[in-house]
Amino acid sequence: MEHPKDFSGFTPDTILFLKELKENNYREWFNERKHIYEEALLQPFRALAAMLSPTMYNIDPQFDLRPTKMLSRIYRDIRFSPNKDPYKTSMWLNFQQTTTHWESFPGYFAELSDGHFMTGMGLFMPKRKIMDVFREEVDYSRESFKEMAEKAFLAGFEVGGEPYKRPLPNNLPNFFQPWIQRKSVYTIKTIPLTDKRLYSEAIALQLMEDFTQIADLYHFMKEIVKEAQ
Repeated sequence: MEHPKDFSGFTPDTILFLKELKENNYREWFNERKHIYEEALLQPFRALAAMLSPTMYNIDPQFDLRPTKMLSRIYRDIRFSPNKDPYKTSMWLNFQQTTTHWESFPGYFAELSDGHFMTGMGLFMPKRKIMDVFREEVDYSRESFKEMAEKAFLAGFEVGGEPYKRPLPNNLPNFFQPWIQRKSVYTIKTIPLTDKRLYSEAIALQLMEDFTQIADLYHFMKEIVKEAQ
């Protein structure tokens, strides 16, 4: 098996390929430029995943670190979709434990599109019961949760997730409301494509630091899933 090259950042060709793919999303165009996809997009992502893997293993040895599980595929499943574009116009990697029901388990991700680089961690499609337990635990562990949340904010993350149309009644202070008034909850950070770190190994080092900074919050969510089962 060919080992990935050392990660040295993305390149202007990476972004150009994604922009052009967005405008030319059909098989003939892609097949003529598949070598560009492999060199400018797939190879850097493989190298980034390999560089991050030791740090992610230290965060959770249960993460599935096989390349085929960490990296998204460029090909879309169009069988049941009204959108028949054959290719995805972004690429991402994720770190999550091996499971057949990934939706309800917390995980990390990093995604590159023609508009931005985005990273985050959390519960992206959890069952309602998990979010119920999450709110209970936030209430019960207010001070420790606040410390974890503040570490995430310090690293530049914001709170994301689909909010409820009607606020849920509760007695928590305002600080906690953005976390509990959601059907899903995660931390998210957007990095503009003008950020020079994206074009060197600096972005990998930044992800290592950021992902470690929110590791306690990840384990908090992981324990909640166990409790909700």
